[in-house]
Amino acid sequence: MLDDSLKQQLDAYLQYIVNPIELCVSADDQAKSQELLELATELAAMSGKISLKQVAAERTPSMAIGPVGETPRVSFAGIPMGHEFTSLVLALLQAGGHPSKADPEVLEQIRNLPGEFHFTTYISLSCQNCPDVVQALNLMATLNPGITHVMVDGALFQQEVEEKQIMAVPSVYLNGEPFGQGRMTLNEIVSKLDTGAAKRKAAALNDKAPYEVLVIGGGPAGASAAIYAARKGIRTGVVAERFGGQVMDTVGIENFISVPYTEGPKLVASLEQHVKEYEVDLITEQKAAAVKKGDYIEVTLESGATLKSRSVILATGARWREMNVPGEKEYRGKGVAYCPHCDGPLFKGKRVAVIGGGNSGIEAAIDLAGIVEHVTVLEFSDTLRADAVLVRKAESMGNIRIIKQAMTTEVLGDGNKVIGLKYQDRKLDETHVLDVAGIFVQIGLVPNSEFLRDALELTERGEIVVDSHGRTSMAGVFAAGDVTNTPYKQIIISMGSGATAALGAFDHLIRTPVPVVAAAEVEPA
Repeated sequence: MLDDSLKQQLDAYLQYIVNPIELCVSADDQAKSQELLELATELAAMSGKISLKQVAAERTPSMAIGPVGETPRVSFAGIPMGHEFTSLVLALLQAGGHPSKADPEVLEQIRNLPGEFHFTTYISLSCQNCPDVVQALNLMATLNPGITHVMVDGALFQQEVEEKQIMAVPSVYLNGEPFGQGRMTLNEIVSKLDTGAAKRKAAALNDKAPYEVLVIGGGPAGASAAIYAARKGIRTGVVAERFGGQVMDTVGIENFISVPYTEGPKLVASLEQHVKEYEVDLITEQKAAAVKKGDYIEVTLESGATLKSRSVILATGARWREMNVPGEKEYRGKGVAYCPHCDGPLFKGKRVAVIGGGNSGIEAAIDLAGIVEHVTVLEFSDTLRADAVLVRKAESMGNIRIIKQAMTTEVLGDGNKVIGLKYQDRKLDETHVLDVAGIFVQIGLVPNSEFLRDALELTERGEIVVDSHGRTSMAGVFAAGDVTNTPYKQIIISMGSGATAALGAFDHLIRTPVPVVAAAEVEPA
């Protein structure tokens, strides 16, 4: 299971195990069970603090991990390789007493959660969003005796997935009931369980002193802006729902200059580490709701908190564009998907459609073709917008069909899941029905700017209008990245525009007087 290179890396990590742990493996004679047993045997052989025993469990194959003498609270139903290998390593270390690097306040909050919380997370091993959820819940189970967590590989336990009508990962269940779907951070999960946390956090944010530069958004543009601002030695803050933005959902990145290949989560981890090299106040799990000009620029958050700053850089990015046809919302997560890498394995052996003939659409078709029975690509135009090399690759594969001048008009379902779609042949003006179990939408981006409609000048598409310095129509407010009217939505261009906006904001600060605090607001000495 483990090659020499992987064993060498693992050996260094396993040295951090402090207390003895036990691997409880449920296996039978099936091939996957034997693979898991082989993996557990190799792990046990690598450290004197890891022991192995075979047990009977609810799911087979599965492996539970816990301190010796305790009932394990962390389990993997399936073989935790691929993107989940890191989850396995962290589970070993944490069960063995190695401390987490998470915020100490959050760790204490987890320890103090009252009640019983039994989590199950359905994942696919190719999903780059799933490990964050799995690792967060594993950590929580390690810290709190009232919490358990089981990771279930949906591709291996397909009958269970079909019974629950799960068509998107990660899908999290709490005590048998749906809890959440999609990427969730540790803080987000804890906040959902600790209902008073949001109010406490909003009150703390209201007490923060004004910033000189406040960046809204934590993607490549926001990270670049924060670094450039902080390097000027000025008080800098970043507010974001999650650090990394849409890049976290990107798998292969091959056009980032000087880096032949990387993946979204890996790039985001490097960006976050770089930002944390400076004195940047990083605030996550918060979403901007309004921007208003006063003595300071005020940014109101959806939590009710208000932050003040002398200048603001808007880097809220964009999100996947929806088809806006009947049935799309009803069957989102039930066959309608936007991340082929995450959800593709759940459609193994089935027929699916990809909407969109650009690079993302054709790349999705190529990736899915190795998993599903057949892929049909529907492109609205009479030509494909994807790079020629991608088109040639797709056309060479025997289970990909490309239909041009096709407009999707309706998503069809049986009440529980997608069973097909309707599309119009724009050339012949004919309506056709396509029998598919999954629909992957890849038709571009929509800027996250709705909260700015009455505050700033926007284009018809909702993009923030900026000049060559990143300035918007409101003095002191700058913007960068995919949310702006800057052409070509690319990571490297977003980073450059983030730097431009930060330099523009600094130029604004040195030419603008510091607001005078009203006498009534000044506390007596």
